[in-house]
Amino acid sequence: MATKQTFTNFDEMIAAAELPVLVDFYATWCGPCQLIAPILEKVGAQLKGKLQVVKIDTDKYPELANQHNIHALPTLVLFKGGEAVKRIEGAITADKLVQALTPLL
Repeated sequence: MATKQTFTNFDEMIAAAELPVLVDFYATWCGPCQLIAPILEKVGAQLKGKLQVVKIDTDKYPELANQHNIHALPTLVLFKGGEAVKRIEGAITADKLVQALTPLL
């Protein structure tokens, strides 16, 4: 399940996570972002206990979008041990997302 996260320090939040964190950089006005939301719910449920899904609204946190070079929405970034290890831009099916993430978990 994806959670809308409020935080004071993104890097600390990612570094302190016990599980790998899949960050969905999105915007509320973005059509493909709305399409991928239920896919992320499905993937989060399928990989429960192996992965945490967090949604970051790029309109509320533009500095994070710039820091992580987010130029297309949605962009999914998998963080493991505080480091970005996988980046996926655009919509993707649940099966393909699970296939892409599983070897990294």
